[in-house]
Amino acid sequence: MTVTGPQLVVPSATTVLRTQSTPRREMPVLLRRTIPLIVVAVVLLLTYVWVSSLELDSIEQRTLNADYISARIGEHLVLSIIASVLVAVLAIPAGIAVSRSPSRVFRGVVIGIANIGQATPAIGVVILLAIVWQTGFTTALLALVIYSFLPVLQNTIAGLAQVDPSIRESARGMGMTPAQVLRRVELPLASPVILAGLRTALVFAVGVATVATFINAGGLGDMIINGLKLQRYPVLVVGAILVASIAVLIDWAAGVVEDIVRPKGL
Repeated sequence: MTVTGPQLVVPSATTVLRTQSTPRREMPVLLRRTIPLIVVAVVLLLTYVWVSSLELDSIEQRTLNADYISARIGEHLVLSIIASVLVAVLAIPAGIAVSRSPSRVFRGVVIGIANIGQATPAIGVVILLAIVWQTGFTTALLALVIYSFLPVLQNTIAGLAQVDPSIRESARGMGMTPAQVLRRVELPLASPVILAGLRTALVFAVGVATVATFINAGGLGDMIINGLKLQRYPVLVVGAILVASIAVLIDWAAGVVEDIVRPKGL
């Protein structure tokens, strides 16, 4: 009788190469970056096919054409992007100032003012500003900045607060000034949280920009309101789908930028 002991199984070179050449983390990232684009493309294609199959009257034809739609999309994007840039320029320094201030009163006042803009309905902010000031693009831009200010402010404060104090002390021990510690250590470590706030603010701006039509500031809200007032449901549906698609694409683009600028290892 032959007794066989435990056998050592040596993987073949093909198996080793196959295992090493198949990254396990690339597929989820690839899917995350691709699926939103595919979904938006399919939805827009189906919408185009559906509208093309309809017999549009003269009112619908004046709205559902390339020139009119491209002009409204351009107004919507300009309003949303400029508002988001202004929010970043204003809210991030404000968050840094609040995180550096030892005064709880100052912190409460700044966050309370930002909360007012967020708690007030978007249409209320727009109409109130139009009443006390003027109508048009500038008023809509200011309303979007007020409405989108809070997420960036809170995320800046939270991102800086989560930096380990020992890291700050190590940076100071290396001879860095407070400004250098903030610029070279704290902001890079807090950047994922800050970028998430900017991403949220950008999506907020895209959605809230639809109410800019009430004060003659243009945007895709014109299509939605025209579809409601004139009971032209193809116009209403196309306007709503375009706003939703832009919001998804903006969120996707912001996510890609967030992945690119995120410090390695975080």
